Amino acid sequence: MPRTDRFLDIRRDPHSDELLARGGDSEAHSVLQRAGLIAVVRVHETYHRAPTGLTEDDESRLATDAVARLRVAGYHVDCDKDFDTDSRPASYLPLGSSVAHIAERIREATTTEEAADALTELTAAHDGILAALDEVLTATADFHDGLGQAADPYISRRLRYLADEHLRVIRTDLADTRNTLADRHAPHPGRSTCSGEVPATERERSAVCASPPPPRTLPTPPPPVAAGLRR
Repeated sequence: MPRTDRFLDIRRDPHSDELLARGGDSEAHSVLQRAGLIAVVRVHETYHRAPTGLTEDDESRLATDAVARLRVAGYHVDCDKDFDTDSRPASYLPLGSSVAHIAERIREATTTEEAADALTELTAAHDGILAALDEVLTATADFHDGLGQAADPYISRRLRYLADEHLRVIRTDLADTRNTLADRHAPHPGRSTCSGEVPATERERSAVCASPPPPRTLPTPPPPVAAGLRR
């Protein structure tokens, strides 16, 4: 039976005429965001809407693009006929997939050196991912400095605070963790590298095998209870 989170609905609301997209999982929500829609998070639902200020034609182009992208990604999309399309644009791995690969490397690491090497991509001082994130926050703060609305200076200060305080703590702690792992030079006691051959008909999912659990130690039986004296 198909998963319900692989189905989406993109239509104009019959009451408000607002363009809305409903359904899907987190991957579908990322596709909708990249198509230009805005997430609306409620207690029991997350749906997406078009940005404010668009013309009806612009909204239709946005919705049509979202339908095409979702179908390329393998989703089933019901939509208004104005949004239906046979277009299938080329899809590319998003940048976040490359970053997520670091997590996979850590999950497969069998030694502290391998884990430290993966974390280095995050913590490298000049060109690590966290250093780049610092640049993104600073550039976004600079952008808001001259944007002109009353809230923009506050947003700029908030972004700089996130970079200077919260991100700095994350960078420092992760760098310390990476350095500690690099100094240990130890295998992970719960992981080992698979040496057995995988049959030709089986797809190997990981090069890491979990080590067998340590043997269970049986609890020491309680001392026998002395029998009471009979009268």
